[in-house]
Amino acid sequence: MRVTITGSSGLIGSALVRSLRGDGHEVIRLIRREPSRSDEARWSPADGCVDAASLDGADAVVHLAGAGIGDRPWTKAYKRKVRDSRLDGTRTIAEAIAAAGRKPPVLVCGSAIGYYGDTGGQEVDEKSPEGRGFLAALVRDWEAAAAPAREAGVRVVHPRSGIVLAREGGMLGTTLPLFRLGLGGRLGDGGQWTSWISIRDQVAALRFLIDNEIAGPVNLTAPNPVTNDAYTKALGRVLHRPTRLTVPKVALRAALRGFADEGPLISQRVLPRRLREAGFRFAHEDVEAALRDVL
Repeated sequence: MRVTITGSSGLIGSALVRSLRGDGHEVIRLIRREPSRSDEARWSPADGCVDAASLDGADAVVHLAGAGIGDRPWTKAYKRKVRDSRLDGTRTIAEAIAAAGRKPPVLVCGSAIGYYGDTGGQEVDEKSPEGRGFLAALVRDWEAAAAPAREAGVRVVHPRSGIVLAREGGMLGTTLPLFRLGLGGRLGDGGQWTSWISIRDQVAALRFLIDNEIAGPVNLTAPNPVTNDAYTKALGRVLHRPTRLTVPKVALRAALRGFADEGPLISQRVLPRRLREAGFRFAHEDVEAALRDVL
């Protein structure tokens, strides 16, 4: 296949590129700087511009670009950056695909389980309604921004990703040095549910969505969410380190501002109903086994 990817330098994008190229597929990386290699093409979301040749005749487009949601405290300016980067980028890609002479048959357009808001202990799936909060509204508008591609007859699928477990980054990679020193601990009371997925399953699921006739939202989460307390203890067992400490809610809110209550303190018990019904097989359904494999 010939696959065009945005966000190819990120945690998930770089892993997807390695996987596709490892199986002999051609990957075109859309980048914002001037291309310096034959496998690169330029795009500018802020200007609504894309190198048309990178999309014309592609077998699939995977759009993963966007400012990191939890990379910085949620000031008003950073929340605007997070929102604009997703809406502008998605709209730019969708409109360019709609205008292509030989349209790609599928657009895999990144999304997130933030759509469901705080679900408490209740299990939710793709049939569940939109939740409340900044991320829920963002995901709603983010997915809607892909409308030009859908209206042009392109199959559009939205992988709503959970917490991706990878040693190179994300929640696990960021906190790993502390846990290795025995300074890791639960967040708040630890009772909030965490919907996770291993990086191996994340990449496999994205490729599954490219290859199979699925459209609309699809949850990319392992079948067995765990509480933050259970996750913390599992990571401690894998690393053979104590996890007796607790990070108080007040400290998280002071450091992360609004993100704390929509990120590490939110409870989301999200199930991958559509993936499982379509026949996807997870490599990791148990969080401790996933952590051992990742680490």
